[in-house]
Amino acid sequence: MLAIFKREFKSLFQNVIGWLFVGVLLALYGLYFTVYNLMGAYPTISYTVHGVVFVVLIAVPILTMRSLAEERKSKTDQLLLTAPISVFKIVFGKFLALAATYSIVCGVICISPVILAHYGTVDFAQNYIAVLGFWLYGLVCIAIGLFISSLFENQILAAIISFAVLFAGYMMSAVVSALSLPTLISKVLNCYDLMTPLSNFLSGNLELSDLIYDVSLIALMIFLTTQVILKRRWSVSATKVSFTVFSTSGIIVGVAVCILVNFAATYIPDKYATIDVTTSKLYSLTEDTKNYLDSLEEDITVYVIGKESAVDEIVSKMVNNYDEASKHISVEYVDTESNPTFVSNYTDADLSTGSLIVVCGEMSKVVSYDDMYEYEVDYTTYSQSVTGYDGEGLLTSALQYVTSDDLPVIYQLEGHDETSLSSSYTDAVSKANMTLETLNLLTVDAIPDDCSALIIHAPQTDFSEDDVAKILAYMAQGGNVFITLDFNSANDLTNVKSLLSNYSVSVEDGLVADMDRNYYYQLQYFLLPEVKNTDATSDVFGTMSILAPYSLALTYPEDADVYTYTPLMTTSESAVLKQGVTSDDISQLKGNSSITAEEGEAQGTYTLGLEVDTDNGGTLFVYGSSYIFTDSANQYVSGRNAELFTDNLSLMTSDEESSSNAVVVASKSYDMEYLTTSANAVLIFGIVFGILIPLLAIVLGIIIWALRRRR
Repeated sequence: MLAIFKREFKSLFQNVIGWLFVGVLLALYGLYFTVYNLMGAYPTISYTVHGVVFVVLIAVPILTMRSLAEERKSKTDQLLLTAPISVFKIVFGKFLALAATYSIVCGVICISPVILAHYGTVDFAQNYIAVLGFWLYGLVCIAIGLFISSLFENQILAAIISFAVLFAGYMMSAVVSALSLPTLISKVLNCYDLMTPLSNFLSGNLELSDLIYDVSLIALMIFLTTQVILKRRWSVSATKVSFTVFSTSGIIVGVAVCILVNFAATYIPDKYATIDVTTSKLYSLTEDTKNYLDSLEEDITVYVIGKESAVDEIVSKMVNNYDEASKHISVEYVDTESNPTFVSNYTDADLSTGSLIVVCGEMSKVVSYDDMYEYEVDYTTYSQSVTGYDGEGLLTSALQYVTSDDLPVIYQLEGHDETSLSSSYTDAVSKANMTLETLNLLTVDAIPDDCSALIIHAPQTDFSEDDVAKILAYMAQGGNVFITLDFNSANDLTNVKSLLSNYSVSVEDGLVADMDRNYYYQLQYFLLPEVKNTDATSDVFGTMSILAPYSLALTYPEDADVYTYTPLMTTSESAVLKQGVTSDDISQLKGNSSITAEEGEAQGTYTLGLEVDTDNGGTLFVYGSSYIFTDSANQYVSGRNAELFTDNLSLMTSDEESSSNAVVVASKSYDMEYLTTSANAVLIFGIVFGILIPLLAIVLGIIIWALRRRR
């Protein structure tokens, strides 16, 4: 077999075909690599590899067409067929030679993630899983091309048929999805779907079933090729058993074994059969969800709207993960075409395919498919792109909702020109299964008894003394309050400050500016404080995790007998307080980070967020910046500001039976940290990958071919 391999591999590169194959594939890869990864600063090569796939369909038939067809036409195959070596070794040796040629291309591709790592953060696991998928896909195509080459004497015909067969596998998934075919026919056709396994690899989802499919298909094609050659190798007289019968029965057994192996692979549990190498763990459950499911005691049914074959693959994998993680969860797919009234039993809304209805006893909650994905609109081109997937967060929230006896109510104060919570934070409250309502103190004699927490978000006008009295009365009974301040209005809030002074908390004059570069982003007022590790900040503690723009400083007594004070966020030792700063002053500074500590300004560490535990079981949270809890600040730190907000609310309502085990799963971001590639990098590596390496391969092939023709 080794001799066959050496002979075939050498012949590929003594002929222009092998060099041309390598050169063309690398030239196209280099083009996509330059555009997507170098110029586009994209840190993964999945899109780049995907762009080369169609060319593989064209190049592989050209590579494989002569492997057996040419020898059959020139009758040189008789030398091999009469050689003292098994037919399997002949076929496998030829396959290895072709595979080695293709592996040269994949080997060069493997260099590109290492190059990209010099210009930013690169997820090597996800990149090399994509290369693995591309390599296996190419080997499958080579095995199919080799089999078809064994059926024909004409090389051109072998190449054309190979391309047609490979193209059918390339398009099968799209064709089956577009046609309304019976389920059985769809499953049969999808048995020859070459793209779905590759797509899974390229998306960072390593599934054992995909690996088994590719390997088994390669083995089947090699086996069938062996059977074709065996049929020609042995001539059997009429008085003996016809070898055709043996060959046919062998083919049937081989195909049956391949089908059974892949059928058995579908029954491997996802937790054993799937390795999620995506950066955001898109295809697996978080530890928070797993821990919650371990504690689940009620039986819950998750109804998935639509035929299983029509539901988004990510949603299907997600619900299957829940099903396997807990014996108390069952998943059922509901075809609304055959059961049109099902959805109306739970909601009046029209639900898209892939939506979920979570049911536990008499309780139910709808998770719309339209809410699972987060989008961002580019208003310059009016194009929309996916930025995140929140399916797990919404489903885990729904599970907690249907198993809760009572849900906490959060009131947001209004009547003093308070800033309304933005969408990121109202969504966070909803995911935590808390009811958010507004409250105007002018309309009530006291804060309602069902108030689990009161949010006072950036009041612009001062409270009345009666307002303060109602809030203090609520806190005296163990109430929880969450207060944020706006530097533009804080100086005018005399009664708000008196409310805080009842708990010995005061607000310093001046806006905090940090002089330490590690503690601010672009401008010294855009603070990146050190977040302490407390129960209220356990998910976001550390440095550079929270963005706190335009913050005031808070002070509290160091030695406290009645209340417990816990600082949540602090500046570096180089921070100062800037007096008399206005919004107009800041707007003039944007893009110019030249703020310095002036004479008379004491540098020191300032507290920006504070937790006060009262003597009657209540909790007071105070933040010197209301801008922390805005969508814009939240986006800069990938949603961690919203996590801080949710953690605070969860801590305040933890005595509520319904939320004692509350789990909030953050949205899984599609955004990634783009590379910082220089113009020189684009020029140098673009030329190397896109021109020099492919051109070198092609020129060498032509030179070798020309020299051989002269002999």
